[in-house]
Amino acid sequence: MKITIVKIGLLILALISSAHALDENINRVTTTIQSDKIKIIDIAAKQRMLSQRIVKDYLYKGKNIATNKADKQLKASLGEFSNAHKKLLVSISDPEIINLLTFVEMSSDDFKSIVNKPFDLDNAQLALDLSETMLEGSQFVVDSLTTGTLHKKSEIVKKSGKQRMLAQRIAKYYIAYQSGIKDKNTIDQMKQAVKMFTKNHNDLMRNATNTPKINQKLNEVNKLWKIVHKFYLSIEKGGLPFIVFTTTDNITKKMNEITKLYVELYK
Repeated sequence: MKITIVKIGLLILALISSAHALDENINRVTTTIQSDKIKIIDIAAKQRMLSQRIVKDYLYKGKNIATNKADKQLKASLGEFSNAHKKLLVSISDPEIINLLTFVEMSSDDFKSIVNKPFDLDNAQLALDLSETMLEGSQFVVDSLTTGTLHKKSEIVKKSGKQRMLAQRIAKYYIAYQSGIKDKNTIDQMKQAVKMFTKNHNDLMRNATNTPKINQKLNEVNKLWKIVHKFYLSIEKGGLPFIVFTTTDNITKKMNEITKLYVELYK
């Protein structure tokens, strides 16, 4: 009888141990899946920025401002967009998102064709319109991936990543106005991007889970933003296209570093 009780006790301990091991394995798998999804969200979010930077570079080349840098950046951005698109296609199984990605791919072919043509106002306007299509498609992918998964954490990654796009969007509309696309929409979109960047930046600064390093990086952006956003709002006055190019690139780079830190934090 004693032997039986001992055996039962050992069996119970073995079952408890197995249950704990199973829980650990499930948690490990769940964490891996969540980490992978956060990374995919970041890749999709970066596509938004590239859709804006490609046109910005095309317009800067057309105006013969920062020509070498803009040309090099344009070619790199086209390649980066294409490579990221392939990663999204193999990482996502949702039929609705795949369908949208197929449309984005078709639009990107038109996009690539236009920005490789000689600059004129018609091509500039068409490139501008296509960049809005690409942005809308990429935003839909990001929103679809974010819904229902690690909502708070993925929202922070999405918001931080969006700052990269907004910085390039500001430069895009600034140079578009200087290139001759001087309608009300250009001014409104530019000022709306500045307003949205400010709001998102304040939200990120208040995020309770920021690490000291993230706060340090955000403060660097904050010091720069307080000065340069006034230049951007002077879109109708113009006269500072090179400063706009370099400062928005600087902000994009810093926000990319911050976004990577958030991805690491939440993985």
